[in-house]
Amino acid sequence: MSRKILIIGAGGIGSYLIDTLDNLTGNGSFETDLYHLSVSDPDTVETKNLTYQRFSQEDVGKNKAQVMKNRYSMVKIVNTYPILVDSQLKGYDLVVCCVDNLHTRRMLYKANIEEVKWLDLRSQGRNAALISYKADPSSYETLLAGPEGSFSCQGTSWDGSIETINFMHSVIAAYGAQWIQRWFAGENVNDFTVVNA
Repeated sequence: MSRKILIIGAGGIGSYLIDTLDNLTGNGSFETDLYHLSVSDPDTVETKNLTYQRFSQEDVGKNKAQVMKNRYSMVKIVNTYPILVDSQLKGYDLVVCCVDNLHTRRMLYKANIEEVKWLDLRSQGRNAALISYKADPSSYETLLAGPEGSFSCQGTSWDGSIETINFMHSVIAAYGAQWIQRWFAGENVNDFTVVNA
């Protein structure tokens, strides 16, 4: 039985998460995919993304979510528009937030839908965090504090050069994939984890 997962964001974290989940289950070699992934991302691949996202030169100019669908058998549905309201979160076993802005996170954390189970994967520079729906709601105010806008998972000081690139986005994507595997298996999983390089 496939588990329905919505992945919001197919950039630095999301592209690695999708790749890892697909590889964990044999690149679609099973008769039925373990996961049924829906990917939502309105962004297109840019040249600057190539050093830290799972894209290649031939993907530049294409929609990130569509590239993921063309590459990975588990990606069944593509949304090229942003997730803006909590009704868009209905119908999934798990919603995974891999975006680089607080607006979507605030909407997810405060969703008025009781049955939404979510996982928030974050990375910026030399640190990363995994936060799940099981986290203490009294911590939400702190977790959702900050300015509006988008922030690269490479950190605010990254200038696009190889010398300053960080890989915490791939670390937290792998950690997230492990969390997802264990969560669906019914194991106890962490509700909040911070990883520092």
